[in-house]
Order: sequence, then C-alpha cells, then structure tokens
Amino acid sequence: MSQQTARRGGATWALIITSVAGFMAALDNLVVTTALPSIRRDLGGALDDLEWTVSAYTLTFAVLLMFGAALGDRFGRRRLFLVGLSVFTGASAAAAMAPGLDSLIAARAVQGVGAAIMMPLTLTLLTAAVPVAKRGMAYGIWGAVNGLAVASGPLIGGSLTEHVSWHWIFWLNVPLGLALLPLARLRLAESHGTGAPLDITGTLLVSGGLFGIVYGLVRGPAEGWTSPIVLTGLLAGAVLLTGFVFHGIRAKNPMLPMRLFRSRAFAGINAASLLMFLGMFGSIFLLSQYMQGVLGYSPTQAGLRMLPWTGMPMLVAPIAGYLSDRVGGRPVVATGLFLQAAGLAYYASVVAAHASYAAQLPALIVSGIGMSLYFAPASNLVMSSVRPQEQGIASGANNALREVGGALGIAVMSSIFSAQGGYGTAQTFVDGLRPALVVGAAVVALAGVAALVIPTARRAAQARVVASESPQEQDLAQAPVLETASR
Repeated sequence: MSQQTARRGGATWALIITSVAGFMAALDNLVVTTALPSIRRDLGGALDDLEWTVSAYTLTFAVLLMFGAALGDRFGRRRLFLVGLSVFTGASAAAAMAPGLDSLIAARAVQGVGAAIMMPLTLTLLTAAVPVAKRGMAYGIWGAVNGLAVASGPLIGGSLTEHVSWHWIFWLNVPLGLALLPLARLRLAESHGTGAPLDITGTLLVSGGLFGIVYGLVRGPAEGWTSPIVLTGLLAGAVLLTGFVFHGIRAKNPMLPMRLFRSRAFAGINAASLLMFLGMFGSIFLLSQYMQGVLGYSPTQAGLRMLPWTGMPMLVAPIAGYLSDRVGGRPVVATGLFLQAAGLAYYASVVAAHASYAAQLPALIVSGIGMSLYFAPASNLVMSSVRPQEQGIASGANNALREVGGALGIAVMSSIFSAQGGYGTAQTFVDGLRPALVVGAAVVALAGVAALVIPTARRAAQARVVASESPQEQDLAQAPVLETASR
C-alpha cells in the first residue's frame, strides 16, 4: 500500500513539475507580442527590429527541440531537464534586466535554447512517472496547462505591461523556475532512451533546415517573399531538410528514424499537429490585433474577451483525456479539430468593423472546445505511437512540428491579410482578416482529416511492430499483440 501511495505521489509531483515547466516554455511564444510598443519606448528601435524579440525565441526553440530530446535520451532526461530549466530561468532574468534591444534579443535566443532542452522532456518524464491506465487524464491536465499558456500569452503579456511593466513578462519565469529546480531534482525519477550515440550529422541537418524555413517564414512578410534573403532561407532549409530525411532513412542510429513514419498513427498525429498550430497561431495573432486595433479594447480587455476560447482547455482538456482513455484518441482529436475549424469559419462570417461581442461569443466557445479536445489526446497519441525508448525523440519531433506550424501560420495568414486588406482603416483590416480566417479554418479542417488517418489502438500496436528495427524485435513485439487478438 505504501508503495502504491509513493507511486501515486510521484506521479502527482511529476504532473505538477512538467505542467508548470511546459507552461513557462509555451507561454513565451506569444507573451511578448502585446508588449512591443512599451519595449520600443524604453529601448528604442523600429518595430521590425523589435519583432526579433519574438522570432529569436521561436527560431532557437524550433531548431533545437529534437536535439534537446536526443540529449535527454542519451545523458538522462531528468539531468537535461534541470539543465534546460536552469538556462531558461537565467535567460529570463537576463531578458528582464536587458539594458538594450540587442541584449534583449540575445537573452530571448538563449531562452529558446533552454526551452528546447526542457520542453520535449516534460512528456517523457511524465510518461515514465504515470501508470498506463492514468496517462490519458495526466496528458489531459498537461495539455490543458500548455494549451492555456499558448493561447493566453497575449493576455498575460498585455496585463503585465499595462498594469506593471513589460519587464515582468520575463521576471514571472524566475520564481517559478527557482521553485521547480529543487522539486525536479528530488521528485522526478531519472530515465534514459536508447543510449545510442548522438547523431551530430542529423542534428546539423535538421537544425539548419528548420532555421532556414522558419527564418524565411518569419521574415517573409517584412522583407517580401521574393527577396533574396527569404528565398535563400527557404531554399536552403528545404535542401537541408531533404538531406535530413535521406539521412534518417540510411543512417545506422539517426536522430529521427524515418521508419517511424511508416506508422499511420505517428505520421497522422504529426501532420494534424502541424496543421492545427498553423491555423491556431495565425488566428490568435490576427484576432488579438483585431480586438485591440479595430474594436478598441485594451490588451487586458481583449485577452479577457478571448477567455471563452483561450481558457476553455482548463475546463475541457482533462475531460478529453478521460474520453481518450475510454473511446480512443482518434475520434476525440478529430472531433476537436473539426469543431475548431467550424469556430474559425463562423468567426469569419461574423467579423465586422463594429461587431458586437455577443456575435463573436459562439465562435470563441466552439473554437475553445475544439482546441481543448485536441491537446490531451494528441499528446497521448504521439507517445503511444512509438516504442517507450523512442518516446523522447517522438516528443521532440512533435513539438518541433508544432513550433514550425505556428511560425508558418503567422507568416501565411499575415501574408493573406496584407494581400486582401491592411491596417489603414477598420474596414480594410476586416477585409484582410476575413479571408485569413477562412484559410485558417480550412487548414484546421485538413488537420481533422489527417487525424482520421490515425488507426485504432490495436492497429497502431501492429504498426509499431512493422516499424521495429529487426526481425527479433518484431517477434518480441508481436507476441502481446497476438495474445490480445486471440482473446
């Protein structure tokens, strides 16, 4: 009985620690956006230059996620989690005390490095601590906290900037990080992955490729999509990522074995995640500006009015985790994605220069429920689509694709917005926003289609057998599947 109590306590602590750490890393994706005018007044610089306080974090976070997961698998997940958390906390303090714009951008880049090491390990540490039967609910809570962080970044950043100071959007991380460090050291159990040598070639290829793609997408709206620097980044990134794919097929111990994509479960949930974040990030980025620039709300007021969408994961995601345990992750994820697509489409139909909040509310609620149904089961599907020793790299790959999807969403939907409208008047803003939301809805609906490709739990288990490295592993993995089928 005491051992069960100890295991239950360890799982609870793991859930708290990993959820708070994930919240910190996810929050800093968008927390700076509403603080840019205040930062410019204090530190100077043009608005285009200040955008790097956002993109410096996104770039380093995205390009190093898979390397961070590989380091954890090789040298110990708890050990590297502590390293990443320490780097993130120290860089947050440096950003809060930055005397100039250049030092702030540098601190944000280092923040991204810490987050890239820390974030993919949160799921693997949580998975190791929680019994299989309870993982759906645990993923639900973890997903709720992370989903809230991503979507509420503009609210928290705007509120702190408006009522205290922009420095506190970074100071907020410091006490949280300092509190988590001893807890993680004492309460988390150490675990390792395959123990294979680090794939330096794969790391350079995927890091360089993602950097080129994300850099081109971030700079595209400002520099122009045909500018040499943007085209060079996109082309070089595509070439390097192609090389990474071939390396993953042919190398002996690749960072991301391409055989994992033989599994429809792994391929389907990663495609759905990429498309989901593309539609969600781009929509939040534009709608937060719509509420402030067109409807006249302050940053805090806009964030509060978006709570039916952004705050919904705290209520629904744990229920979604429970449902995924009962009926499987595929129907829950697909339902959530189609609901979010419907919410965005409805929003596009009611958006106007003088739209009432009552007209917007149904779209916010439906989108919030849809996002909530996605987060927890998606995490469960990612972790269950691969073998236990490959969960670290699977988590890193999924998080990297989410980050790339977010950068792609902001770039693509901003480009559509600029082509169809602009910031000149309230009506021109609406003229650009409406088609962007339609595209966002279509992309998220496509994510729902990708989720439907994911097989049932039994077929996913058989797919993991097919994806095994050797005939001996196939025989060992096939035994429990055949035993289950015979029952």
